[in-house]
Amino acid sequence: MTGDDFGVLIVDDDFRVAGLHASIVNAVSGFSVLAQAGTREAAVTALADHPEIALALIDVHLPDGPGLDLLPRLNCDAFVISAETDSAAVRRALRGGALTYLIKPFENTELARRLSAYAQYRRILATATTEQSAVDAALGALRTGRALKEAADTGSQTEELILKAFEGSEHVMFADEVSAVVGISPPTARRHLANLVSSGKLTMRLRYGATGRPKQEYRLP
Repeated sequence: MTGDDFGVLIVDDDFRVAGLHASIVNAVSGFSVLAQAGTREAAVTALADHPEIALALIDVHLPDGPGLDLLPRLNCDAFVISAETDSAAVRRALRGGALTYLIKPFENTELARRLSAYAQYRRILATATTEQSAVDAALGALRTGRALKEAADTGSQTEELILKAFEGSEHVMFADEVSAVVGISPPTARRHLANLVSSGKLTMRLRYGATGRPKQEYRLP
């Protein structure tokens, strides 16, 4: 984890699901899993041990009680990720402070997209003071995966250049390759790639290697 990464806590009693979510989180640039917990008690301990945690991914049902009961005790942001489809649980999660509610099962890319949206939300509200337009842009990023200005600029010149790099074949590229081809920095490439995935103009999936983080590969739909 670098100093600029968002530390993440995963709270899920199914170790296979927690491991899958961890692999997605670690594959998204700017995010690192700091801890995993299978119970509310373990989650509280992890939060105390890792005060740098910025985001918790919390299941509704845990062995020692409702995961939603954790929300008022958090000193970080939270996504609720659960198979629970009861509308009352969704309302309670949002009322308790969850930034989003994601229903299992879902495509790996959906969690990756929402993490990218969270990173934009944090960047927009990183200043000491803010104004209404920035608040609207931050909330828009959480809802759509893009800030309002970026959402209106889906046909930007940079994104058109990126799409042209994929045209004419079933070519798959990683963000670093896009950066080199288009002549932009890797962080800028990742931001525009996330926009294009959100708008459905590209698709993204994780490629797992023998070691290290899985990489995000992009292609035309």
